Amino acid sequence: MSDGNNETKETPAGGRKPLTLTRTASAGTVRQSFSHGRTKQVAVEVREKRSIRTPGSPAQPSAPGPGVPPPIQKKAAAPAPAAPAPEAKRAPADGRGAEITDAETRRREDAVRRAMAEREAREQRLRAEEDQRRALEEAQRKVAAEQEAVEAAAEARRRAEQEEAEATAAEQAPAREPVQQRAAPSAAAREEQPQQQQQRNQADVLSELGGRVKSARKPLPVAPVKPTKKGEPKRREGRLTLDMVEREVAGDDDRVRSLAAYRRAQQKEKERRAKMMGGGERDQIKREVIIPESITVQELSNRMAVRVADIIKFMMRQGQMLKQSDELDADTAELIATEMGHTVKRVAESDVEEGLSGEADSDEHLEPRPPVVTVMGHVDHGKTSLLDALRETDVVSGEHGGITQHIGAYQVRLKDGQRVTFLDTPGHAAFSAMRARGAQVTDIVVLVVAADDGVMPQTVEAIHHARASGAPIIVAINKIDKPDANPTRALTDLLQHEIVTEAHGGDTLAVEVSALKKTGLDKLVETILLQAEVMDLKANPDRPAEATVIESKLDKGRGTVATVLVQKGTLKRGDIVVVGAQIGRIRAITNERGQQLPSAGPSEPVEIMGLEGVPEPGDVLNVVENENRAREVANYRARAKKNRSVGGGKSTGTSLESMMAKFKDSTAKELPLLIKADVQGSAEAIVGSLEKLAHEEVRARVVLSGVGAINESDVQLAKGSGAPIIGFNVRASKEARDLAEREGVEIRYYNIIYDLIDDIKGVMSGMLAPLTRETFLGNAEVLEVFNISKVGKVAGVKVTEGVVRKGAKVRILRDNVVIQEMGTLTTLKRFKEEVDQVIMGQECGMSFGQFQDIKQGDFIECFNVEVVQRTL
Repeated sequence: MSDGNNETKETPAGGRKPLTLTRTASAGTVRQSFSHGRTKQVAVEVREKRSIRTPGSPAQPSAPGPGVPPPIQKKAAAPAPAAPAPEAKRAPADGRGAEITDAETRRREDAVRRAMAEREAREQRLRAEEDQRRALEEAQRKVAAEQEAVEAAAEARRRAEQEEAEATAAEQAPAREPVQQRAAPSAAAREEQPQQQQQRNQADVLSELGGRVKSARKPLPVAPVKPTKKGEPKRREGRLTLDMVEREVAGDDDRVRSLAAYRRAQQKEKERRAKMMGGGERDQIKREVIIPESITVQELSNRMAVRVADIIKFMMRQGQMLKQSDELDADTAELIATEMGHTVKRVAESDVEEGLSGEADSDEHLEPRPPVVTVMGHVDHGKTSLLDALRETDVVSGEHGGITQHIGAYQVRLKDGQRVTFLDTPGHAAFSAMRARGAQVTDIVVLVVAADDGVMPQTVEAIHHARASGAPIIVAINKIDKPDANPTRALTDLLQHEIVTEAHGGDTLAVEVSALKKTGLDKLVETILLQAEVMDLKANPDRPAEATVIESKLDKGRGTVATVLVQKGTLKRGDIVVVGAQIGRIRAITNERGQQLPSAGPSEPVEIMGLEGVPEPGDVLNVVENENRAREVANYRARAKKNRSVGGGKSTGTSLESMMAKFKDSTAKELPLLIKADVQGSAEAIVGSLEKLAHEEVRARVVLSGVGAINESDVQLAKGSGAPIIGFNVRASKEARDLAEREGVEIRYYNIIYDLIDDIKGVMSGMLAPLTRETFLGNAEVLEVFNISKVGKVAGVKVTEGVVRKGAKVRILRDNVVIQEMGTLTTLKRFKEEVDQVIMGQECGMSFGQFQDIKQGDFIECFNVEVVQRTL
């Protein structure tokens, strides 16, 4: 056979070419590229289709192998005309051998076809045998698995019988040998039974497959499946997921039971043990459940000691879907607790404050205490100067504008050892709330009236606050050292407000003093002590303290600082207190001189530190036993305050009047403001004063009112709301100033409250829409109407009243009815000359542009429009 080379071999002597097969495959190499720059060179074999050429057909060139260029096609010569062949044999084309007949060609083709058919049949037979072998191996594997199971069961039974026989061997010793003889044949029979079963299963499988297996192809023995031992890794079963791969990589392939599954199993085990003990289900424990006005499902389940799921199931049967975080009202919670067999105790949410102030003091525990005196009066009447004279200090010189803008608490120690507590209240109109708080905690009110001014508006207000508190009034006529002082007039003015002094036959004490010259001070102190002795002021110092917040602020170095006046008990360092909606532990107690105190008794004003937040002035301070009680009370007060701020959470009726009022309020312009003050009382006073400036067209909206220095969060809030920042006796930090400059937020600083109020009032006045006011100038009567080309109608008029000016507003009247508002008069001529004005009795010409409906007898009214700025 030829190996595919182009070399020719000599033909045999017979002249016939040998039978050869051309190469049907050609080899080549291909380089494969992989990731990360790796390559690999592999051998590739290209198979060609073998074609058999019949006599007379042109030769088909074989396809070149890979890497071999195709052969050059030569141009074929023109074929010669074919001559008819009388016989079947032809001369060889190349003259090197005998020609192949048609019969030989057909014979060769039949031989090739038979060979291919035999090869295909052989391949099919081999495939069938391979499939049969695989099916047999699978069947044998199943039979082996069943056999292993049968053997395991038989081994278990054998071990059980052996253990039973060993147990009875001690009792029946003589019968041991026959039992073993009987057990041996049975064991042999048990060993033969799985083999017979295996042979029967193999015969059944062969009969199902429809034949037998050649003896030469015996299957290999199947390895027995060994049961996995405890602790050995199990083979992966099922689909391979990403979570399984991550657990295998992390080394945490073992599944862990969830906590819920563990609890369920534990509960089931408890129930099973209870049933095995014969007790059945345990009796449910009846409890007294305390139910407030609102309670969550989780909290109710904890109080009843039942599962949340049981409560949810019960409510589902009632047609309501709930979660464990949902709120239940008291009636629903009572229904659930009653249905589950518990007794219910209803409590109100406000019950947390019961017992907070302690029990009433008995007379044997009461001890005398210093009086609390509040100094009230009009602004700049000398209240602080009078206290400075009593305390021998100079507070008034350090106040801005010479007016008091904070409520101050001081305790004066007299020469005889007695003490008097003074509260200095502001006299400005904006600090009405401060004066009201001072009157509520006071025992005696000292009403300061200037001898040169007499009774003023804030003096009258102070009288009303004193009467509301029920405290006695002592009138102090100050500034008697002035030349124009008239104490008699001041006392007479007080008679109009039902303040009758002893000089006029009443019971109100009056003392003439001079804070500047320090005259009459001893008599004033003596009068105060006399009034306190009459009142017999006492308190119990041996009990938990109760105090009132006079003022509070946020200090940068000390935190929250509150000025409180102790009314009952003794306030000690380390006490846990609740103040309004704030709680804390007392860290330090200082007096007005800055001295540290371990405790503070009744009627003693002190500053305390340690509160978590800034309380509001007027809040009551109570000492509680633990922090949980304090937090419970504070949370209740915070919720109550929130409910009050939103209207108590109750829906109000809607009427046409209320809707129109809301619509009017929504159309009003708003001036947003962010207020930061040094103390809470000043911030409260500023907000109250701004609310009084409200107008139906413009009002101030306070975005935030707080105490402390201006920080970056305040600037961010002011930027978001478009509000300027008002700082009262506070300053902004460097970071806040830089941020305000970058963001374009305006910060204004004030030290005197009426300057602040005046500036805000001016800004709000500028937001009001201005008023327009008309000023009448004159009237002119139309005498004749001229029609001029390219100009239109021109009115010849005569001024009958006042004056007509060029640039003024005009309107046309016909029969005293306005028919046209013409706007500004632009053309005014007299004898063909432009003039600025025409006085009464003179004639002139007017042109009104596009308006051509001017008639004789019409009147032209001339007037000016003035814009008047409104103020609040």
